[in-house]
Amino acid sequence: MEGAAPKTPAQPAVKLIGWLSPYVHRAEVALRLKGVPYEFIEDDMGHKSGLLLAHNPVHRKVPVLLHGDRSIPESLVIIEYVDEAFTGPPLLPADPLARANARFWARFVDDKLWKALWVALWAEAGEARAREAKESLALLEAQLPEGSRFFGGDAIGLLDIAASGVALWLPVFQEMAGVTLLAEDEHPALCRWAREYATHDTVRQCTPERGRMLAFLTPKRGMFVSTAKAMAAQM
Repeated sequence: MEGAAPKTPAQPAVKLIGWLSPYVHRAEVALRLKGVPYEFIEDDMGHKSGLLLAHNPVHRKVPVLLHGDRSIPESLVIIEYVDEAFTGPPLLPADPLARANARFWARFVDDKLWKALWVALWAEAGEARAREAKESLALLEAQLPEGSRFFGGDAIGLLDIAASGVALWLPVFQEMAGVTLLAEDEHPALCRWAREYATHDTVRQCTPERGRMLAFLTPKRGMFVSTAKAMAAQM
């Protein structure tokens, strides 16, 4: 029709395959911070769907982001893809060195911190393992800029999202295991950051209710113990 504005091409639909997991939370909060509408497809990790296996045949794990005909697995990769593919507040710093540091410490969370925490929580490995876990928490805490709410400053960024399990899931695991690794007297700045993160409006929109987390995780305690013992044997 004459005078009508040209139609804007529809954006490819965004879907997220996941379940109740700190890694899936990473992808969800990244999408929400960027203002990206998405459909959540809950999968059953005990009986993995054909959709999941088709889109992540290598690791066969969640989360997997579906963006049109593209599939992006792995939570940290998804965060960076979302940051680059969509408009909205940046999740990584503009400065190349700051970006590199954020990536380094995000990998530290996955490759070192969580392994140390997991063994200290579940393997009954003694004081030495607890000390190692607390030292790793202290290394992460040292990355918090003085006077800032988050690792990236006053806005949530990549490292905050990568470390979100410390804020949201670690307290639940500590309650289940009867072990305290993150405490106000030893890591005051990290505890303050955890409260800031957990109470952020966008984060709360995709944070599972604590009772649901406990109900979901408690039956898996035996599996947690066995995986922690296997990790301890390799450390």
